[in-house]
Amino acid sequence: METYIYHPKGTCSTEMRFELDGDKVEGLTVVNGCNGNLKGIAALVKGMPIDEVIARLDGIRCGFKNTSCPDQMAQGLKAYKASRQ
Repeated sequence: METYIYHPKGTCSTEMRFELDGDKVEGLTVVNGCNGNLKGIAALVKGMPIDEVIARLDGIRCGFKNTSCPDQMAQGLKAYKASRQ
């Protein structure tokens, strides 16, 4: 199990802590942001392959913003994958 910390940009959340086991997300904790919604998303992505999380969340927007907390989760996982190459 590995912990990867990502600092999102353009969202209310300020930190995302991914617990990763191989190619799967085993846990996600988000600091700040919409608490209930983010806990719900964390529960939904638990056990999901990293690539599937990216495919599902990449590009989601929040209101007038060009990004969202889910989109930033995808960006964080992309950054994690890039750091492993």
